Amino acid sequence: MKMHTDEGNLDWVFNNTPVFFIRDPIKFPSVNRSHKRNPRSHLPDPNMFWDFHVGNPEGIHQLLVLFSDRGTPKSVRFLNSYSGHTYKFTKADGSFNYIKIHMKTRQGVKNFTQEEATRVAGEDPDYMIRDMFDAIQRKEFPQWDVFVQVMSPSEAEAYRWNIFDMTKVWPQKDFPLKKIGKMTLNRNAAFSPSTMVPGFAASADPILQARLFAYPDAARYRLGVNYQQLPTNAAKVPVYCPFERDGAMRFDDNYGADPNYVGSTLQPTRFKTEENGVTSQSLSLHTDHEKWVGEVSTYTSQVTDEDFVQPAALWEVLGREQGHQERVIQNLAGNISGVTSSKLRDGVYALFGRVNQELGAKLRKATEAKVKN
Repeated sequence: MKMHTDEGNLDWVFNNTPVFFIRDPIKFPSVNRSHKRNPRSHLPDPNMFWDFHVGNPEGIHQLLVLFSDRGTPKSVRFLNSYSGHTYKFTKADGSFNYIKIHMKTRQGVKNFTQEEATRVAGEDPDYMIRDMFDAIQRKEFPQWDVFVQVMSPSEAEAYRWNIFDMTKVWPQKDFPLKKIGKMTLNRNAAFSPSTMVPGFAASADPILQARLFAYPDAARYRLGVNYQQLPTNAAKVPVYCPFERDGAMRFDDNYGADPNYVGSTLQPTRFKTEENGVTSQSLSLHTDHEKWVGEVSTYTSQVTDEDFVQPAALWEVLGREQGHQERVIQNLAGNISGVTSSKLRDGVYALFGRVNQELGAKLRKATEAKVKN
């Protein structure tokens, strides 16, 4: 979602799941490639998918969400959305709190079953895009209530695990949801999590730091270096940056004769300050450096029993809905049955067995029945 504010644009690039597959950004290319097509056959390959996740079991929480009904939302309009990442709300004095953002749909949560999702994907591969585009064209603008979880730096330092770990959620009993507003989506645009405004800042979350680079890089490749000048993407507040000029899709005066280097005495650039009318009071101009809070773990790939606590709790939650656990098992079995290596399949069963022994046993039985058939 893109918000055009008086102090610039703020982009929220969220997911429909509160967690992610990895917490170490160096694995980003590998997790993406393992989920895509085999480079030799160009076919979807469950061997690649499960080979990665058996070797990187920290993603088990996300896998349970993905293969549940929540993994096949009926529409973007009918899903909840989550920042996943940890951000910061900052003040003029340089102080801040850590936050996670939750968006709860006002349209109600609706999901496809695996069978329904497979049928719709075959009949109309563009269904999700069409549904959202048509709703906006009809002026049936989807809305979400916006909540935040708030954690102080001192709480972050004392918490039992790294708060930047994207494979875990912040328990709501420790950090309850606080409603801060409502969001209405009424236009389509290009987005980047690095597009922020004063008062809203990135944290040391390592996966977030990777995305801050990756999204603008993808937009430059797709739309050109001047993608932020497109009317839908352009900030409402004037932006002056004569050091960035030329390039594809440049359609303004390209700053004319203004100097394209820093520190010109011929035509000096005058910046607004507190003395001559600063436009923003949200950011301190006198902070020497950011207070270092929440040092990122050196060994972000180390997996412990703590990584299976929240997935086990989620499995119990899924059991409260009639038939949901069985659908998860069947969804998983349908995918794992395509794995040709029995040793790798055993690794998958062991992975889910660490979440719940009964889950691992039932998954083995359901999958091997499909393999034999």
